[in-house]
Amino acid sequence: MPSDDRLYFRQLLSGRDHARTDPLANQMVNFSYLIGDRETSQTLVVDPAYAVDEILDVAEGDGMALAGVLVTHHHPDHVGGSMMGYSIEGLSRVLEVASVPIHAHRQEVMSICRVTGVDPGEVVGHYGGDKVAVGAIEVELIHTPGHTPGSQCFLVEGMLVAGDTLFLSGCGRTDLPGGDPKAMYDSLRKLSSLAETTVLYPGHRYSAASAATLDIVKQTNPTFAVTDEASWLAAFGS
Repeated sequence: MPSDDRLYFRQLLSGRDHARTDPLANQMVNFSYLIGDRETSQTLVVDPAYAVDEILDVAEGDGMALAGVLVTHHHPDHVGGSMMGYSIEGLSRVLEVASVPIHAHRQEVMSICRVTGVDPGEVVGHYGGDKVAVGAIEVELIHTPGHTPGSQCFLVEGMLVAGDTLFLSGCGRTDLPGGDPKAMYDSLRKLSSLAETTVLYPGHRYSAASAATLDIVKQTNPTFAVTDEASWLAAFGS
């Protein structure tokens, strides 16, 4: 957790920090995040899935009350729903516990509702560049299509929560429904323009480390090794 006096930030790994006995949670190694304001004791939760109550218990144990949900994209391992024969707990359980807004990119709203059964009135559709505030902490929403049409990342005080757009050693798949290799190339170029001291926090733990600065990611992640569009699409666009 960062030591800033006001910013509250927690990274939680499925199968380790919650849902320890869930075989799918252990296999998928999803990260959820808590982003909040210590002075107002309010927090947002990013991509709550699997044992939702255990995620919320972490926040409660830290003296934080849930103020809303941030969604990177609509896949069930991030928001709940049916996947590979498993039923994953997610947004619908959050709303049973607390009546809070769900913040997503506007292109993801109907997909989120279809996957989770959440009513469209519970989801706030945003544009890239919008900001969501929790107390005095502002989270900037960055639209990064490619993995899904409405995938988005969250930038807060030099930290980037990237969902399935960018991992420490790769990027999100573009061969699933709604995937777009050209859009992914453009999104990665957008993220590469952020300050190199930005700390990347991915949506899955697909590498030994759980986070890294963007300068290190750009040096070691093969998706940044190719800088022209045609070559990138030839290498990574399948």
